[in-house]
Amino acid sequence: MATIELPVRRTSVGHGGSALSRAVSDLSRMGHDMLRSRELLYQLTRRDVTIRYKQAVMGFGWALFMPLLIVFSGLMVQLALANFSGRALSPAGLGGMAIKAVPWSFFVGAIGFATSSLVANMNIVTKVSFPRAVLPLSAVGAQCFDSGIAFIALAILLPVIGAVEATWALLWVPLLLVLLLTFTTACALLLSCANLFFRDVKYIVQVLLTFGIFFTPVFFEPAMLGPRGATIAMLNPMSPLLEGLRLSVTLGHNLLEPLTTTMASGAVVTVWSPLYLLYAVVITVVGLPATVILFQRSQYAFAEYI
Repeated sequence: MATIELPVRRTSVGHGGSALSRAVSDLSRMGHDMLRSRELLYQLTRRDVTIRYKQAVMGFGWALFMPLLIVFSGLMVQLALANFSGRALSPAGLGGMAIKAVPWSFFVGAIGFATSSLVANMNIVTKVSFPRAVLPLSAVGAQCFDSGIAFIALAILLPVIGAVEATWALLWVPLLLVLLLTFTTACALLLSCANLFFRDVKYIVQVLLTFGIFFTPVFFEPAMLGPRGATIAMLNPMSPLLEGLRLSVTLGHNLLEPLTTTMASGAVVTVWSPLYLLYAVVITVVGLPATVILFQRSQYAFAEYI
């Protein structure tokens, strides 16, 4: 009697499971390496801070220089817009711009130093065995020190000029700062790794950081661009973080509630939506593990490409 063989559908459950387990293993290994090398990370961060301020005329004033430069540049833009529209520049508007200037300068500074951190330390990368991730992470840590000084100065100044709404919405600030740190760390790992394999990445990053302020709502508010322009501007992963800080601090707005405004033309513009916050959370929560896995799997080839 002839036997009939039915086709069997083959699934890739095993392959998917092995890929997932490998990803979890990479994340676990990176976490273990960072925990074991925490003293090295501290020393490298301390070294970066010391080198930055050693024999500097302004000393810790350099930590305030970049945010102040951004604020004064934005002030000129805001004054021009205020004179053109016939509206006065309010303390809340000035405070909102200052609130966005500090995290933006943190992002620019951290990414600028982290991108070239592996190539700049090629001697120890090729000769010493240690987790390579501590190099870009130390650059982010050093920038945290700088921006911490600027945030303290901002916390003192804003209540003086009356640009802070003392409401429960201020509780959103720690979450937004954690998201900012997470997103910056993910970008630092990705770009430092990419710059090692492709040396022109640092030049592309410099151009993007220089002109990125014109595509990021630091000098302006997304609502000024109209309904469609505001939506496009909020696709920038930094935009929800900066706008969330501005709205929660200067307006006392609960970020779980939408906020709209009506333009002079009668068009209704969405200033804030809870979906913006969800978008920022998804970008950071997915982005950091993805870049950690990429960095962990690529670091074994670093010595060859350096």
